[in-house]
Order: sequence, then C-alpha cells, then structure tokens
Amino acid sequence: MARQGGVDPLRPRASLRTAVVWEILRGALEGRAKTADRPVLDVLDTGGGTGNFAVPVARLGHRVTVVDPSPDALFGLERRAAEAGVTDRVTGVQGDIHGLLDVVTPAGYDMVLCHGVLEYVDDPAEGVRNVVGALRPAGSLSLLAAGRGGAVLARALAGHFAEAQHALGDPDGRWGDGDPLPRRFTSQELSLLVEEAGLRAASVHGVRVFADLVPGVLVDTEPGALEALLRLELAAAEEPGLHSVATQLHVLGERG
Repeated sequence: MARQGGVDPLRPRASLRTAVVWEILRGALEGRAKTADRPVLDVLDTGGGTGNFAVPVARLGHRVTVVDPSPDALFGLERRAAEAGVTDRVTGVQGDIHGLLDVVTPAGYDMVLCHGVLEYVDDPAEGVRNVVGALRPAGSLSLLAAGRGGAVLARALAGHFAEAQHALGDPDGRWGDGDPLPRRFTSQELSLLVEEAGLRAASVHGVRVFADLVPGVLVDTEPGALEALLRLELAAAEEPGLHSVATQLHVLGERG
C-alpha cells in the first residue's frame, strides 16, 4: 500500500470514503511515471463528475480529461479546478462510457479511472472494453464499483433482514425495488470483466469495509477515532477475506 499521507486532513468525512482508492491510485501513478520515464501522465476519468479524483490527480502535475454526461457536473469540475489552480491541466468533455471512444483519443491515456460507473451502465462488459480501448499499451485501469456483500451486511445490520436476503440471492445484488443502484458486483465478477477486456487484475482491494458501519458520532467525538479508523480501513483493504463485506471494491488492471 502506498503512503498514508495522501489523505486530506481538511476533509475527514471524504477521506474515510476515498483514502484507500486514493493511496492505490497515487502509488500506481508514481509507478507508471517511473516506468514511462515521464513525470506528467495523461489520465482519463470517465464519469468523473465534479472532479473528486481528477482535481487531486491534476494537483500532482498530471493532465486529466474528465468525461461525464452531466453539463452541471462539468461546470462544477471547472469551478473546482479553478479553485485548486489546475485549470490548465483539467479538461471536461461531455459524453458517457458507451460512446467513450467517440469523444476521446483511443489508446491515448496512461491511466483510466472508472469509478462508480459500472453500476449504472446497460452493458458493464462493453463499458470496460471501451475504457481499456482508451489506454496506451502500458496503461493501467482504476476500476471502482459497489460491492454486493457490503449491501447485504448493511441491510442486515439495519434490521432489514428480508432485503438482506434478497440482495444475497439477486443476480444484480439489489435488495429490492427501492434500491437506488441497478447492480453490484463481487470481486470475482469485477476481476473477470477486467481480464476479459485484455488486462490483468494486478490487485483487488476492499473499500469502506468499516467506515459505513461505524456510528458517525463515535468518529466525530472520540479523540483519535478518525485517524484510527483510517488506518484500519487501509489495513483491511489488503485482506481478501474482508472483500466480501466491503461497500465498494477496487481493481487495478494492467497490461501483461
């Protein structure tokens, strides 16, 4: 796991949700830059919205293109990039994952981020093939999606036992008609999607294993609780046995 210093201390709630992915992503960018012998990489963030990851990546010095179907999100991205002083390194493009290669350069990026997208697309396999098509020959894919087991655990702990059982047996991991997500995945399903698109699943991590289950009042009031929980999340992400109860799953796909 990369250094823990990437967690933003000014955004404690956000850091709980993004710490694991950010550390993996930053380490992968550093490794790719060394391999390519180029300090500045071209990064594509599909479905990147207002730039939760794109702007921090740009602050590292990389060029980032964000593709998103929402004009409002792209406006928010522009504003956030300006506030961070990285307008010259962030480009917003309207589009979606299914038409991705019509709005960006095929094989033009060192890394593609696909975070929180596969849950909503009609054909996840096609979506992964498209993002892989945007990668350069030695590029990497950062894939983040909702975990099926995390939803089962969350519904059970909330006392919604019938919904938990429904999610356990549903092909898409949904807990009922009121579920806002069209689908969730297991780590095996995500890894298979990556491999079928021509990449190797170099690593798999569980994200938000505990963060969504711990009472907020505990994190807010107990001295040192936030930092301790962050350390626990970073350690738990490495444990395959905990992937099945993570709220999200992250796969880093690489060539070869």
